Amino acid sequence: MMPLRTAILGGLLFCAVANAAPQHALTLYNEPPKYPADFKHVDYVNPDAPKGGTFRESSMAGFDSLNPFISKGVPADNITLIYDTLAQQSLDEPITEYGLVAGKIEKAPDNSWVRFYLRPEARFHDGHPMRAEDVVFSFETLIKQGSPIYRTYYADVDEVVAEDPLRVLFKFKRTNNRELPLILGQLPVLPKHWWATRDFSKGNLEIPLGSGPYKVAEVKAGRSVRYERVKDYWGKDLPINQGFYNFDYRVTDYYRDNTVALEALKAGQFDYWLEISAKNWANAYNIPAVAQGRLIKEEIPNGNPTGMQGFVFNIRKPMFQDVRVRKAISLLLDFEWSNKQLFNGAYTRSRSYFENSDMAATGLPGPDERAILEPLRDKIPPQVFTEAFEPAKTDGSGMIRTQQREAYQLLQEAGWRIVDDKMVDATGKPVTIEFLLAQTEFERILLPFKRNLADLGIDLVIRRVDVSQYINRIRSRDFDMVVGSFPQSSSPGNEQREFWKSSSADKPGSRNYIGLKDPAIDQLVEELIDADSRKSLIAHAKALDRVLQFGYYVIPNWHIKTYRVAYWDHLGHPKVSPLYDVGTATWWSKPDAKPAVPLDSDASADPASGGD
Repeated sequence: MMPLRTAILGGLLFCAVANAAPQHALTLYNEPPKYPADFKHVDYVNPDAPKGGTFRESSMAGFDSLNPFISKGVPADNITLIYDTLAQQSLDEPITEYGLVAGKIEKAPDNSWVRFYLRPEARFHDGHPMRAEDVVFSFETLIKQGSPIYRTYYADVDEVVAEDPLRVLFKFKRTNNRELPLILGQLPVLPKHWWATRDFSKGNLEIPLGSGPYKVAEVKAGRSVRYERVKDYWGKDLPINQGFYNFDYRVTDYYRDNTVALEALKAGQFDYWLEISAKNWANAYNIPAVAQGRLIKEEIPNGNPTGMQGFVFNIRKPMFQDVRVRKAISLLLDFEWSNKQLFNGAYTRSRSYFENSDMAATGLPGPDERAILEPLRDKIPPQVFTEAFEPAKTDGSGMIRTQQREAYQLLQEAGWRIVDDKMVDATGKPVTIEFLLAQTEFERILLPFKRNLADLGIDLVIRRVDVSQYINRIRSRDFDMVVGSFPQSSSPGNEQREFWKSSSADKPGSRNYIGLKDPAIDQLVEELIDADSRKSLIAHAKALDRVLQFGYYVIPNWHIKTYRVAYWDHLGHPKVSPLYDVGTATWWSKPDAKPAVPLDSDASADPASGGD
């Protein structure tokens, strides 16, 4: 624990506090939250939802750790259900948090600090009270031993002080990081007394002590994990928790590939499935259970920015450091053909890193964006000022000669040439690109791309590996190209450092898959984080978007604006879905309905077998 402040400094803090007052919620620009201090529950729950039953879902490959906070190992899905955070984010507001472990939150008028007042009744599953020293321990442990993302995320925190057992003060290095108090609200509170005899930096399958609505009840290494609802959960009566956490058990079974998992869903081996394949959504559910309404297909609106998913270039590799090469290769993805032939026309091509939001850059930059971009004119692509970015578009016939000619011209300008029907780079080395893959579904998507590259003498090697090897190679940056995603919220902020900044490029486990080290992008990221109004945030996001677009760092993929879910009819969910989430934590098991296959059925297959 850090020492308490001196009496003199304490007096100065008291003067500052006089201008602030503890609140039940935090918002980004101090706007009023949607729900008042005396709210009973949020709008997207059924506060009278029945408790009981089991929610069974699936995941891919396996797991070997129950510690989700470090870069070692593959953590079990949903393990964060066992932990409480200082505050809980609302799922129908862009970025508002309501007190959870902290009943009240106090923010300095000048944003130089935030103070959390802990609820006296908050406790861990062993009955030990949650106190300020646990918060300090959690923060310091994540900074020192956690994943690199925490050091980036909390970079502007100067000091954390346990002022007394129920008060924690975070002091900031600077005052213009408006998102930082909300980020600290997301801090999981870990039990200091439990970790005192354990090594936090090592992942294993020892069941950890938590404080949240669920605890780990059973672990079958690599195969399944079962969570049990904590009946005497300390926070069960809080308004922010009303209507949540209705299942007595949540079970995740692991499968080796999604094809086998989908068949298991249709056989009733588990209850819920989030479909990511347009082909499957159109063709794989023609079974009696769907026709009879027992297995329900539903599209739930997704109000989140879809962000960017794409084929990511690792620009740490010499062959991808020339923007002309990246643009040339981007021209060879024929989305229109793939959408028609492979996706049943279900998708829209992504073009923005903030797709499906008011932060997506369209047309030419307006006055606010130009004011941000003009000081960087000599450091960013000139097209930012003169062109509206659009990915290459084809006629969908599968013949892309126009795009191939343009690509070949760009490669020649970059010093590449064809020798004996093979493309060689500027050093004369034959070009082979390894595409690292863990998802079998993407192989059929990559094969047409591979053929288009082969027409120009470029060899694309599709390297499929298991999930553990995939994660290790991503962390060590041992790849040429991968399918990557950069998810966005309605209020982007500090996480942008993890995606784009130079400081994250060489950190194992960071989300800077591209390897970006660009001072202009660094500046744009910091200015976005420091935006002092929604209008300014939108302008800065658009400016950053334009520079990323014309860097051709990824080949944009595609998106939809709904969640496609299939679930058995013994599950129920609220009439109103949260705007920014599927919201399965608000679902319930109907008391008078039975699962398609009883939980103790001998018909259940070993999910880990994967149909080998």
